[in-house]
Amino acid sequence: MKRTERTNRITGLAMTAAGLATAAGLVLWASSGADAAEPSGFSNLPDTVTLTGIVRDFRERQVPGGHPDFELRPAAGFAHYYGIVQDTLDAEGKPVFRSTGYKRLTQWVDGQGRPIIPSRDYIAARSGDVAGSMSESEGGAVTGAERLRQWFRDVPGVNMSAAFPITLERVPGTNRYVFDDKLDTNFARLNGFFIVNNTLFGNSQGGNKNFHFTYELSTEFVYKPNSGQVFTFTGDDDVWVFIDDRLVIDIGGVHSAVSQTIDLDRLDWLVDGQTYSLKFFYAERHRTQANFRIETTLNLRNAELPRVTGMYD
Repeated sequence: MKRTERTNRITGLAMTAAGLATAAGLVLWASSGADAAEPSGFSNLPDTVTLTGIVRDFRERQVPGGHPDFELRPAAGFAHYYGIVQDTLDAEGKPVFRSTGYKRLTQWVDGQGRPIIPSRDYIAARSGDVAGSMSESEGGAVTGAERLRQWFRDVPGVNMSAAFPITLERVPGTNRYVFDDKLDTNFARLNGFFIVNNTLFGNSQGGNKNFHFTYELSTEFVYKPNSGQVFTFTGDDDVWVFIDDRLVIDIGGVHSAVSQTIDLDRLDWLVDGQTYSLKFFYAERHRTQANFRIETTLNLRNAELPRVTGMYD
């Protein structure tokens, strides 16, 4: 893609106040994109970064062989739920069931008004943080531990998997990289982040789109304190992000688009110049939307992809 074409495509990003973010994955290709008009600190940055993750397709609960968590209506209603997964990953680097979720009543936010994860002892508090609230009883946003375990593992007869790439584009004049289904030419045409239409198990019952899948990305980055390393995701449905195997974004449940941000300088165990993992887990579980936006200032490193059940066509 020519520089002028790319700039025209995402110029609107530079005019927004969207939170910074990242996703994780395998860096497959990047162009140099040096431009005399760029600030000197950004002139050596590539224009694009392509990340490859693993998509797993599921049948919805209403059809034979369907997974009970897909097209599930939570007992407490459609909403953002906290606490579905534990604060640390298991030995295989996968999320672990904690509860059926606690419905968000009011949002935790930081001093800039950005939604953040509820307080954790491993995430430093900041002046201006405002505590939110959640229900005291579980809300039934998932059906149990063993079924949640299947979301991000290949299980014959339950799901099918394939590699799938996404490309983040750098906002001109900045070090921010963005993937937004509303700006990506292919996904804008599909009206959403529909990455397994007409493939794997096929489209959802009675429609021309596939709403029932998970997607995981994994990468490494080098921590640079006080450099503005921030991660934001906006979308639906469930999203969990782990840095160094600790939960830093918690957007569980079946809901419309929800945003959450983590400022890496709040993770006070990170050490300047050290390399850390970032793992990203996403689930699309319900009609009628599939929103997906990631943005990053992190320098991504290669990550080895897990084996998959089929080649993505």
